[in-house]
Formats: sequence, structure tokens, C-alpha cells
Amino acid sequence: MAKLFFSYSDKDEDLRNLLETHLALLKRQGVISAWYDRRITAGSDFDPTISTELESSQIILLLVSAHFLASDYCYEREMTRAIEKHKDGSAMVIPVILHPCDWHSAPFGHLRATPTDGKPVSMYANQHEAFAIIAKDVREAAKAVPVPELAPQYPLDHQPQAPQGDRSSNLRIKRKFDDHERDKYLEDSYEYIARYFEGSLQELSKRNPQIKTRFKRISETSFSAFIYDSGERVAQCSVYYGAGTFGSPGIAYSQSGDVQRNSYNESLSVVDNGYTLQFKPLGMQMFDNRRGEFLSQQGAAEYYWSMFIRPLQER
Repeated sequence: MAKLFFSYSDKDEDLRNLLETHLALLKRQGVISAWYDRRITAGSDFDPTISTELESSQIILLLVSAHFLASDYCYEREMTRAIEKHKDGSAMVIPVILHPCDWHSAPFGHLRATPTDGKPVSMYANQHEAFAIIAKDVREAAKAVPVPELAPQYPLDHQPQAPQGDRSSNLRIKRKFDDHERDKYLEDSYEYIARYFEGSLQELSKRNPQIKTRFKRISETSFSAFIYDSGERVAQCSVYYGAGTFGSPGIAYSQSGDVQRNSYNESLSVVDNGYTLQFKPLGMQMFDNRRGEFLSQQGAAEYYWSMFIRPLQER
């Protein structure tokens, strides 16, 4: 059973309560146990109790909103430690986007968020649909995280010297990724970026009547995207991978709407840290130099989308 910790602002407590209702089946099935600060009993020391629960959790949900980002305790204490645990592999951090806010630039902005594509819960016509997606993602996370086994309890006068089954949960080791895994990650990530652009373009034109958009798949390995403001083309790009990317196993971005496989303005290469596959930007964009950063699939998609939409936002 994976232990889950809620990090949230008390101003978002109603949504947290509703989320816990949707996680009830996972608790009933023994997939997770959940803890949040309202479980602190009267007379308990607040900070040490929260710290203890956070340290012993394998899944940490960051319930993200403007209130969460503005909370010194949530941001500086809980979130900072959660990211450290995520990096050392002792916990999985999942940003749960409750309301629209500038979360992509936060320290957890590179992590895969839920609901799908980080669409805020409050923007769903039916919020139960969003929470059902979150519950499914938590279930998948619970399968992936290492959960320490509990030692059996014995009376003080009957303590076996070496109980069978005891072991450390610190078993994570680095591994090597083969070419097949890298190629599949590259292909899957390209498809994710293509869907991300297509969905974002649809939502952009839906919210802004003066905006028209076009999304075109040129081939199985390339697509183009366009934005028009009152009929004027203000942004265009093409994204591709495969032959013509200068031998680099990555995904290229061009500011041209026509795929020119002999030139690009940015490139993302597949790398690994010994535990997971990620992307590393070449760092050709002066306005957003991320040469030293590592990006997830969602982080890569948002990185390219930010480059694409920038001309429209600067008008």
C-alpha cells in the first residue's frame, strides 16, 4: 500500500475533499492510504507531524493553484522537500492543477501534471471527470513507486532475531537504456507533442473569437501549426524528427511552417539520468535558455508551445 500526502492551501480545501472522495475506492482496495493536515489531533505539534508524514509518503500530490503558489509553507516547506524526495527516488510528486496559474515556471513545472495535459480542474464542465482522471493517474503511480514492507509486530517477550521478509526499500539503482527504448520514447514523445499542439490550438481559438488556427500533419514524423489574429498570420512553426535532423536522435523545431529538415531553431535530444528518459534542449533560444535543464514529455511540449505562441503574446 502506497502512502499518499496532500500538499495544499486551506483555501482549496473543498476541492481537496472532493478529490479524496474520488480516491476512496483506491483506499478501500488497499492501493493507497492518504494523509492531510486535518488528521492532526488536538495537542499535536503541527510542524513535526507534517514533516514526519511527508517523509514517510511515497506519493505526494501538490494541489496547485494561485493560493498554493502564494503560500510560504506550501511552497518553501512542503513543495521544496517533495521535489527533493522526487529527485532521490524516495517519492513520486504529482502536480494536480486545480485552477489556472503560472505553474509551468515553478520548480515542479517539468513534471507530468494531472488532469490530462495539466488542464485545470476548475476548467472542466464536469469536475468529476477531472477527478476521475486524477484518480486513475494516482492508481498508476501507486503501481510504480517502491513501497516499504511493514515489519510484523511481536510482543516484547517474543522478538525473533531475524524475521523473514524484512528488507530495505532503498533498492533503486541506475540502469542502461537501449536503442529500442530510446527510439520508442522519441516516437511516443513526438506524438504527445503533436496532440498537445492540436489540443492547445483548438482551445486557443475557442477562447478567442478573433483567433483562427491551423494544425496539419505533413507526414508521420512532422506537423505544422499556424495562428491567425483577425486573419493575419502571426505565428507558425513545424516540428519533426527522424531523417534530416543532423543525425541527432531528437525532435526539432522550426519557425517556418514548411518542414525544412536541413535547418531548425531548436532541438530536443533524448538523454537519461540513469533512472528515466528525458529531453535536453540544445539551448538555441535566447529568450528561454534551458541548455542545462531536463524536460519530461509534457515539459518538452510546453517548451515548444511557449516558443510558438510567443509572437502572439508579444503583440
